[in-house]
Amino acid sequence: MPLLINGGRVPEHWAQQQDPRSCAPEASAARYGSSAGRGVHIALINNMPDAALEDTEAQFFGLLEAAAGDTPVHVQLYYLPAVPRGEHVQAHLRSFYLPVDDLWDRQLDGAIITGTEPRQRHLRDEPYWRTLAETFDWAQEHTASAVLSCLAAHASVLHSDGIERNPLLDKQFGVFDYQRIGHHELTDGLPQTVRFPHSRWNEVRADALTSHGYEVLDESANAGVNLFVKKKGRSLFVHFQGHPEYRTRTLLKEYRRDIRRFLKQERPTYPTLPHGYFDDAASQLLAGFRKRAEAQPSDGIFSAFPESEVADTLQNSWHASAAHIYRNWLHYMLSKKATAFPAASLTPAIRG
Repeated sequence: MPLLINGGRVPEHWAQQQDPRSCAPEASAARYGSSAGRGVHIALINNMPDAALEDTEAQFFGLLEAAAGDTPVHVQLYYLPAVPRGEHVQAHLRSFYLPVDDLWDRQLDGAIITGTEPRQRHLRDEPYWRTLAETFDWAQEHTASAVLSCLAAHASVLHSDGIERNPLLDKQFGVFDYQRIGHHELTDGLPQTVRFPHSRWNEVRADALTSHGYEVLDESANAGVNLFVKKKGRSLFVHFQGHPEYRTRTLLKEYRRDIRRFLKQERPTYPTLPHGYFDDAASQLLAGFRKRAEAQPSDGIFSAFPESEVADTLQNSWHASAAHIYRNWLHYMLSKKATAFPAASLTPAIRG
């Protein structure tokens, strides 16, 4: 079943991938009509940097659509005003997003809160920290469950429990094997071993989490914790240190971006090859490019980066597991609707 996004006002990049008839407001009204209160109502609070904002929309839209099945999923986009934005993205936000303070009096089934690229050593020094903390406080009392992605997971545990993140010696980058721990309705039906993408410079550790009442649901010998949960107020907070929403080529785009930064002398070291992501042939191609780039580090050689050859070899080994967890998450929120609170309509007018 297609998502209902912004009450039918759909960002162009997503509309272009869909049957145009299913994205039209009148089609949405006909499909959902008097059932607008049914299904699951979610706020997607997208804090990603400008270059990744629309990609992140598409990643979560695609994952929610794969997870939804026959469940109507209504999504409204929100933003934190204090996250720095360029003119193009500001125009996009005016067209398709609402400021996060529109949420304070709303009761919704769920929220997804993304991270962003940190600019300060300490998260509490970020310009958006106060509003992000208020968003966590709102989610505790006004949702049945909230998903916290990557940096948002780190910020959430810092805000509520004072758990500091720990810097890593190198970027945790690639696709890693995870073993399920214990039993939880979010992971019911998953195989014992699952794979998930990661892209981060910091981590929170299992011992710190469990000592503060968090339940760790999986762990990797190479990458630590991925998924952990804790009931906060009325809401089940679902934390991912990784990125189950990533599409097949997302890590390649990040690797390419980091190589470009090295060639432009914006970072001192050549980026590490993503773990568990490229096959042997692609790895050899990329090793050859690295040798050349380190011998002649200049932006002029970037045109020789073998992106198309490498992209054709990629396999998505995590999407099925990601969709399964999100399907369980949607079912969790549906199970809480009768005993919690009715979901408000998520179709406010866009201001702009």
